[in-house]
Amino acid sequence: MSLRPALRPAVRTAACAALFLLAAAPAAPASADPFETVTVDPTGYIAPDGTVTLSGTYRCLGSAGPVFVSSSVAQNSPNVRHGIGGTRAVCDGMEHRWENTGTTSADKLEPGTANVEATLMELNAQGGLPLPRFHAAQREDVTLTES
Repeated sequence: MSLRPALRPAVRTAACAALFLLAAAPAAPASADPFETVTVDPTGYIAPDGTVTLSGTYRCLGSAGPVFVSSSVAQNSPNVRHGIGGTRAVCDGMEHRWENTGTTSADKLEPGTANVEATLMELNAQGGLPLPRFHAAQREDVTLTES
């Protein structure tokens, strides 16, 4: 299915606006509701090939769209973050575990102290465009240990 040429600029503008909203999201810690939480375990794991595993817990209640726990890690430079996977969340009011795994270049991260950010975010369709709704976010210093 192809969009009519007249609609393409509008769709492109809407997609750029959504990306801008994601980039302009408030820095952690932030929470839409004090009941909704996300935590980060104090230890993460890094394999020799650069595979990183991060984990923690989350709790949320109610959602209109899909909800995910995303995570990122920074080390040596707070301005350079590496995305480490995403886990589908269940917003039933109960506390659940999350675990994300992702691979970075083997020379980008190393065992030691790192800063991890976990975000509990819903993709909520408004006017046909999926926009982010943040349920909770948390930033913690962790220890990356060789696995």
